[in-house]
Amino acid sequence: MRRGRPHRKLLRGSSRSRHTFPHSLETDRLDFERLSPETVDVLALYEVFGRSPDAEAVFEYVDSDPHRTPKETFEFVRRAETQWAQGEGAKYVIRPSSGEGHGGEIAGVTGIYPDWDRRLATLGIVLDKRFWGNAYSSERAALFVELAFERFDLDVVAVKYVDGNDRSRRAIERYVDRFGGRYEGLLRNRLAVEGEVYACHRYTIAREEYERSTREEPG
Repeated sequence: MRRGRPHRKLLRGSSRSRHTFPHSLETDRLDFERLSPETVDVLALYEVFGRSPDAEAVFEYVDSDPHRTPKETFEFVRRAETQWAQGEGAKYVIRPSSGEGHGGEIAGVTGIYPDWDRRLATLGIVLDKRFWGNAYSSERAALFVELAFERFDLDVVAVKYVDGNDRSRRAIERYVDRFGGRYEGLLRNRLAVEGEVYACHRYTIAREEYERSTREEPG
């Protein structure tokens, strides 16, 4: 991934309406499209989030379980549409660009969730195991951090991972360090899933940290 500010493309992301959220975004290696029945084959997404032999590993540290039926995947997509319509969040299907391995295939789903009153956005991602180890999570995060500050005019970006998820910890620390952010601490009993309670580690990037880091990056 190029240094500097390679993600300016997002400010030219296509939009079919005046909605706050762009309908599509791109980086050097990834394409992002609004998650909806019109943009994703629900059965293809179910193959990744439900039928895949890697689904258990993919969802091990996620705040939900692998999808048991295509109906669950359909409801997942419908909930994303409701969030979008209400301005509460934007979920995108991730696909590698045409020059990448598995170009055009579903690599996962990511989201940005603004809390407009608190002027804060949280980020999330679920990535198919086939695409682990490519730094796609960091590339996506850099795009969404810029989106939060440059387009949404928010003040803080927050991200967390479940205690024990070292893969997410390493990815998060790389991009939080890049943008001058900080580790906020361990949040005990922060997440409950199917009767189990988990602790989460939280990191934040403030606007002033982001602006300082991007000024300091080589052009």
